[in-house]
Amino acid sequence: MKKYSIETTVGIFVVIGLICVAYMTVKLGKVSLFEEDTYLLSARFTSVSALRVGGTVEIYGIEVGKVANLTIDADRQMAEVGMRINKGVKVYDDGAATIKSAGLIGDKYVKIDPGGAGEVLKPRGVITQTSVPADIEDLIGKYAFGDVKK
Repeated sequence: MKKYSIETTVGIFVVIGLICVAYMTVKLGKVSLFEEDTYLLSARFTSVSALRVGGTVEIYGIEVGKVANLTIDADRQMAEVGMRINKGVKVYDDGAATIKSAGLIGDKYVKIDPGGAGEVLKPRGVITQTSVPADIEDLIGKYAFGDVKK
């Protein structure tokens, strides 16, 4: 009988330990199980070169979301970026989105200027004002091969 009580106690501690490890994995990994704390916005760009799913979305230099998906809008012949934005962050219909680079060769991210003069975008809203920065590789290639006009 004493043997079974020790095994039961050890089993309880193992189960508690596994629950603690699972909880810490979810919390430290910033995994959201139900995605209730975000809403979806999208923006259309002429190029999303080097932007990837999971990239950050920033407003005023603060991370407010993640890139959820990258698709092609066949009707408009543009790339569409789906973004999950944290609840409580307001983006207005006069807002603008730009793809930026973190450093000279860093990861790409989406920078949003939220606007403020229009109406708040609803979930699944579209940011219509977008811009893509000049491609550094193209500029270097043009300079190296003499295509840059003086």
